[in-house]
Amino acid sequence: MAEAEILALLILTLKGAVPLIFAALGELIVEKSGVLNLGIEGMMLMGAVFGFIGAVSTGSLFVGVLAGTAAAIVVSLIFGFLTLSLMANQVATGLALTIFGIGLSAFIGKPFESATLIGIKDFAIPGLSAIPFVGPLLFERDPLFYLSLVMFAAVTWFLYRSRAGLILRAVGESHESAHGLGYPVIRIRYLAVMFGAGMAGLGGAYLSLVLTPQWQEDMTAQRGWIALALVVFATWRPERVLIGAWLFGGLTILNFAAQGRGISIPSEFLAIIPYIATILVLVLISRDATKIRLNAPASLGKAFHPSD
Repeated sequence: MAEAEILALLILTLKGAVPLIFAALGELIVEKSGVLNLGIEGMMLMGAVFGFIGAVSTGSLFVGVLAGTAAAIVVSLIFGFLTLSLMANQVATGLALTIFGIGLSAFIGKPFESATLIGIKDFAIPGLSAIPFVGPLLFERDPLFYLSLVMFAAVTWFLYRSRAGLILRAVGESHESAHGLGYPVIRIRYLAVMFGAGMAGLGGAYLSLVLTPQWQEDMTAQRGWIALALVVFATWRPERVLIGAWLFGGLTILNFAAQGRGISIPSEFLAIIPYIATILVLVLISRDATKIRLNAPASLGKAFHPSD
């Protein structure tokens, strides 16, 4: 395989990983607070459709990114109100949020399916982009690619180097103890849910503004579920989320790679490879119940009753 072809595949892998990095890092923070939000797919779709609509309507890609992020946060407040204030079942509410996001995004985005948009372009970092092979790979990317790396560093620092991150993890491990120490458990979880939604919205906006600058119904192609699986795959560690996102990003572009080389494998089969890999990884990880138990937040998915 020629160097240019390898470089092209690696670039596609990095681009394909960006939505997963955003969504999975956001869900990591949510789950570290003790909340399980299965609505990532719906929030990503809301981010994608409102990001595209915002960019097309205003002519500003920056506004599109903000609109996609804000839309996902607004939708997450419904989830937060039902699960944190009314103490509804988190699994059922998250699934309902996904269904809601799929339907609403399809309805709202219908008039924009034929709209065209010049998406966010790559830009070269002077000096660094001239480095052979590495330069075009890492230093000629779009702004949101670099933002995903910044968010990875920020989330890592927040969780393991900041007092606020320690409090968040304490809430996720034992909300009763955190409440007893005077920490506002519900408020902290609301903020975590909103942050996770904003990241999912960013991931969705990346799809419609960078990866494929257009709006198509269900364009996330189940990436929200892969992001959920990534958190478990990473055993709730941000550095493993990053590695896992690159791995699954590579799997998602296998279809394009095979077509480019003229390999006669049905495209439908290649398209399901990332999801087969997700299932296999989850099966393998679930066999080690001890590791899951030691790494998963102890209060994950459990409702908190302030009066307790």
